[in-house]
Amino acid sequence: MERVIVYVDDAAYAEQVLAPLFARDAALQTQWVLVACAPRMTHRISKWVSHSARENWRAKWADKLFAQILPALRAPASRVTTMVAKGPLVELTEQLQAAQPSAAQVVDARRPKSDAPEGAGGTSRRWSSPRPGTLLGSLLTGFGALWVLALE
Repeated sequence: MERVIVYVDDAAYAEQVLAPLFARDAALQTQWVLVACAPRMTHRISKWVSHSARENWRAKWADKLFAQILPALRAPASRVTTMVAKGPLVELTEQLQAAQPSAAQVVDARRPKSDAPEGAGGTSRRWSSPRPGTLLGSLLTGFGALWVLALE
């Protein structure tokens, strides 16, 4: 039986990434281990939300995600195990690999962070001030000098 560990955070993106694996031979027995990677919460959220409430939110979020992905995985010869990641993925991968004698294929089907909307990361330079020595800075300096001369 082949094992595949899949890290997911978005159902639509994961289905695109996993499409080649779904197209394989249906008679091949596959054990899918789906690991939901919930969005990160800021460390300040603990001021407003209890630990159990955060865990309940992660569980509900993961249930919705699995409900979207599981219909695509339901093949007659497949078994599916679901879980929610609660720590570093490297350590979780090592634990999952050590649980079985044969090595599993690991697929990272999480949406890349570069798909974030423009300006979401705070890297927008749209409103930056002109740097000295640039054309715009020179023009502003020139107009300022002309204005001073016109007032005298």
